[in-house]
Amino acid sequence: MVFNKWNGEERRVNKNILIPTTNYQLLMQTLNTDKNQTNIVPLFAIGTFGLHLFTLLLLMFHGGMLQQVKRKSVPQTLIQLKDGQVITADAKSSLERNQETIRRFVGEVMTLMFTWSPKQSSTVVWDVTSDLFRNDFKREFAQSFNSFELESPEQNVLVIQNISKPEVIADGKWKVNILAHRLIFTRGDSLGKSVPFNKQILVETKDEITPLPRFSTPLNLAVYRLGEARMQIYNICDIEDKNCATKK
Repeated sequence: MVFNKWNGEERRVNKNILIPTTNYQLLMQTLNTDKNQTNIVPLFAIGTFGLHLFTLLLLMFHGGMLQQVKRKSVPQTLIQLKDGQVITADAKSSLERNQETIRRFVGEVMTLMFTWSPKQSSTVVWDVTSDLFRNDFKREFAQSFNSFELESPEQNVLVIQNISKPEVIADGKWKVNILAHRLIFTRGDSLGKSVPFNKQILVETKDEITPLPRFSTPLNLAVYRLGEARMQIYNICDIEDKNCATKK
């Protein structure tokens, strides 16, 4: 396209079109602006991509920091109620338990563990309730529990007469004496047989709760609720054993 001066005020675009000088200047400015904008768009796209990449890296960094804080954070601990029940809350863990909480824990664990029937076998009871034992003691006590099963393969009920006040052994550890009887029922013997069950139970605090299984039974739920006390049994001895507290 060729432009020629026309009377000092107009320029010819072609043979038949005249453009005033002012409009020509505006047209050229517009063309230059379009060129500038065209040059800016790639730079703007690169800058936006860089900003998004930086934001993504920042979020990943923060996510990693949060995971570290989560792993290092203090687990939930318990709130002890006057009636011996416990609930959990986010707070600093404690090595202290009130006496009623300890006595209730021992009594209910022993009752659950030594009560079975044809509808809920001793094998199922052991598999679930043994989660309230310390791992090393669980393996040790399994042999003793097998002997109880052989004595009462069909039905067994534990009847508790007395649970002593907890005796402090060390920080976060106690000894409780339990006086009870096992009622053993067999086929053809509806009256049952009573066998003394007088034991020393050693318990200690722990930091974590065993998770509740996805498909839970009433027994699973009962054991989970007891586990909220954040305690576990780590030894069981005969009532006459003078060295029970020093064995573990």
